[in-house]
Amino acid sequence: MAASGGIAVRGPRSLLRQIREAMAGAGPAQGKLDMVVRTIAISMVAEVCSIYLRRASGDLELFATEGLAPEAVHVTRLKPGEGLVGETMRIGRPLNLSDAPNHPAFAYRPETGEDPYHAFLAVPLLRGGRSIGVLVVQNRTERIYGEEEVEDLQIIAMVLAEMVSSSELLGLDELKDVEIAPHKPERLKGARFAEGLAYGVAVLHEQPVAPEQLLSDDSAAEEIRLKVAVTALQSQIDEMLEGQGGLVGASYEVLDTYRLFAHDRGWNRGLEEAVRSGLTAEAAVERVRSEHRARLGQARDPYLRERLHDLEDLNDRLLRHLSGDVHAVRQLPDDAILIARNLGPADLLEYDRTKLKGILLEEGSAASHAGIVARALDIPCVGRLAGLRDRVSEGDPVVVDAETAEAWLRPRPDVVKALKARMEVRAQRKAEFARLRDTGLFRTEFQFMVAEEMPRLEAQTALYEKVLEAANGMPVTFRTLDLGGDKLLPYMEMEREDNPALGWRAIRMGLDRPALLRMQIRALIKASRGRELRIMFPLVASVDEFRAARAFVDQEVAWALKRGRPAPARLDVGAMIEAPSLLWHLDALLPMTDFVSVGTNDLMQYLFAADRGNPRMADRYDPLSPAALRALKTIQQACADTGTPVSVCGEMAGRPLEAFALVALGFDRLSMPPAGVGPVKQMVLSCDREAARRNVEALLKGSGGSIRGEIETLARKLYVAV
Repeated sequence: MAASGGIAVRGPRSLLRQIREAMAGAGPAQGKLDMVVRTIAISMVAEVCSIYLRRASGDLELFATEGLAPEAVHVTRLKPGEGLVGETMRIGRPLNLSDAPNHPAFAYRPETGEDPYHAFLAVPLLRGGRSIGVLVVQNRTERIYGEEEVEDLQIIAMVLAEMVSSSELLGLDELKDVEIAPHKPERLKGARFAEGLAYGVAVLHEQPVAPEQLLSDDSAAEEIRLKVAVTALQSQIDEMLEGQGGLVGASYEVLDTYRLFAHDRGWNRGLEEAVRSGLTAEAAVERVRSEHRARLGQARDPYLRERLHDLEDLNDRLLRHLSGDVHAVRQLPDDAILIARNLGPADLLEYDRTKLKGILLEEGSAASHAGIVARALDIPCVGRLAGLRDRVSEGDPVVVDAETAEAWLRPRPDVVKALKARMEVRAQRKAEFARLRDTGLFRTEFQFMVAEEMPRLEAQTALYEKVLEAANGMPVTFRTLDLGGDKLLPYMEMEREDNPALGWRAIRMGLDRPALLRMQIRALIKASRGRELRIMFPLVASVDEFRAARAFVDQEVAWALKRGRPAPARLDVGAMIEAPSLLWHLDALLPMTDFVSVGTNDLMQYLFAADRGNPRMADRYDPLSPAALRALKTIQQACADTGTPVSVCGEMAGRPLEAFALVALGFDRLSMPPAGVGPVKQMVLSCDREAARRNVEALLKGSGGSIRGEIETLARKLYVAV
């Protein structure tokens, strides 16, 4: 008998109506659930229908059944991952089998009497991205349930999950131990993206819903909708980036590159063509998204992977404009901790920074654009927290500990008390710090990657002028093109390489394509307009490479002067020391340079042959090891002997303990995001450099691996604030 008193009609809409009627009736929760499984079984012509719900212990308990033994209800329990029901919970998607008893994950429960049933279809009950239970139908006949049946059961499960989680069932004694949402304290270990500590309430960063309607009846109208949304999107991004204080160098470059994507003619044209082919504007966005994934999804270069994420975020933002769900600044509670799988570079600008205290991400990397912008805005951020989104609910108390790279979900009172004490100490230190700014590094290749054709001299000059004006008198170091390898341009004939990180890229390409490099240098000189100009060549692996590149600079300066154009007021030309080969040829390189910068991120990955963007390799080597520190000491000593200014950039420079080691090695110029300035300055002010030098040099003679523990002990012994 159906819940409504008549015969159930096939189809999800009628079935959902019957289920709602059953749940709305009077009586105990158990009776309602029994009526629901009976209604589903009749509608789907199933001999068995069962509902399993997850207890706070994590066990799945049989809560209601039609077809199995009634005495098994509230008796049959499965451990997490146990049986076919546990497997469905684990994978988080439907499990459709024609012969369930012969499946390796099948767990026999004699009290249920399910031996005769072979066909098996189970779907998870999903609530906020988490599985709170499983809905199952079974039949004696061996068969695979059809796609329509699977979709119907998924729709039913979605509605049922909402009912179980809502006031329709909550508050009843029968369900008091069902885990609708995580409630126990948890600690997750991740990776530090931006320094700091924060405590507050979880706010979930919601993604736009995928489009339901794909085909359009009026292409002209859809094209108008698209143009209006794109124009609004471009205006919104332009407005968000105006007057962003503190965003210079890498952080400003990230956001300005994002703006270039939004105005890119190729992206806009792809959307327009998709709409004209008969798709809705929303479906056009998804089609262009798929093309980007196909083009960039397999890239191994971390910068290219970030380009793909920027485009994903841009597409999501356009979908919001098409749906009308657009907010210039999203509302937040006080002391908000933003929870997301990942974030785009402009996402953080949509939140009130006075209320946004911390960020927790399930994915990402320290080099991701979310990490770069978080560091620029001085917002603590921890990422690579596996399973984060499924373990936290809106409003949960949350701790962001970016000192230990941990997240505490629903922390115990003692954890909160200890954290607040640490936050108070940090606040006192921060109040003592003078506001310092570091030299900005501008990666020039992004303009080339977002364009559909080679940027001409005028376009390059205009961009470089904008960067210099935004820096407002602060020095900006322009790194010349780092293209090639995985950074393939559609308008250049380039072949994919087996090992792109070590292939034809950066200065190697520039020297082989001198017109390309000289045009960029000419644009930089023209943009300087009598101001200070710093040009740095990346991935220099030999002295001859730098000699040839510097000769191009001299030729372009002479070309400008010959035509009566102003030369830079001061011109410094430097090299990035990232290739280990230079360690044994510094005596020839340094006299040719005005400055050098040690790129510790790449130098370390090349020294240890370990991709720093690969999470599996992130902990395989430590820059605080004798091998790495000896290499750095070699560079410092050579620069000191020749009087060459040297700076250190990368993650090492912005972390107090690693910076302590660098200071002990003799480095006195460290380049870091604004968020790292205060802690590193405090370390420097508390450090006896001579004592540090003597002790660290002794540690370099060790024959083991990492000496991080020894350096940390030394810092405490010398009362250094790390």
